[in-house]
Amino acid sequence: MSQGLPAAGSVLQRSVAAPGNQPQPQPQPQSPEDDDRKVRRREKNRVAAQRSRKKQTQKADKLHEEYECLEQENTRLRREIGKLTEELKHLTEALKEHEKMCPLLLCPMNFVPVPPRPDPVAGCLPR
Repeated sequence: MSQGLPAAGSVLQRSVAAPGNQPQPQPQPQSPEDDDRKVRRREKNRVAAQRSRKKQTQKADKLHEEYECLEQENTRLRREIGKLTEELKHLTEALKEHEKMCPLLLCPMNFVPVPPRPDPVAGCLPR
């Protein structure tokens, strides 16, 4: 007999003794009350499953609506960022052009050491 293989009798004995191979007892005839109970339980389970599926569908629908709203808001905000970026570029260019000819910035008195002002353009604004 080879070492890796079990003896034929021991395999047969184990397969017969395995729990899945035990003979099943014959089902008892069910009473009408048992049948009614089973039918009611199945109906109750079916209704609960329908309710659960409906709730899950409603949750998915709500999430989809929220997703759509967030996508629209995201698109709107991206457009607004684009507009504000363009406005920033325009205002920056306007400020550069103004600084080239601003009399307060070109005045030699402004180059005398004085306490720093918070904003050099603030002096150009009307009071």
